[in-house]
Amino acid sequence: MKTALLLIDLQNDYFAGGANPLENANNAVLNAKQLLDKFRLNNSEIIHIQHIAKRADAAFFIQGTIGSYIHQIVKPLENEKVIVKHFPNSFRDTELLSFLQSKQINHLVICGMMTHMCVDATTRAAKDLGFSCTLIEDACATKELKLNNHTIKAIDVQHSFMAALSYFYASVITTEEFLKK
Repeated sequence: MKTALLLIDLQNDYFAGGANPLENANNAVLNAKQLLDKFRLNNSEIIHIQHIAKRADAAFFIQGTIGSYIHQIVKPLENEKVIVKHFPNSFRDTELLSFLQSKQINHLVICGMMTHMCVDATTRAAKDLGFSCTLIEDACATKELKLNNHTIKAIDVQHSFMAALSYFYASVITTEEFLKK
């Protein structure tokens, strides 16, 4: 099995002071950094995904803003692949699939933001495209959501999406569990 680390949208707008801060973003990025360090140490494939908004009414990830930059803690090295996307699914209208195929990658270790949007869409797409997926639950972050006058707490959003993805789409584990392998 040939594995790559996929870091999705670990960008400044998702942190305190950003345009769309998430709960537990700091913990998630610190865990993602541990994964990144392990992949760097093993000289394994690393792919950073950076979302740049294209919608005229976008409120965050606006090209050229500090908020759109990848967070300093997980800043890509020159030899690491950065793929820009414009949709939640990291495969949609990007070179991600062809890049993974060119490297003969068949297993993805996935982390990033937002759990309920881009992490979910990318994980499901990856599985549908034939990749085996390991999702690192504590290296992902989300926020509370509202639906029909109900507020769903971020922790409940996180647990619900991880539980749903663990059924078929991914092996869902913690950073500590992954690092022990």
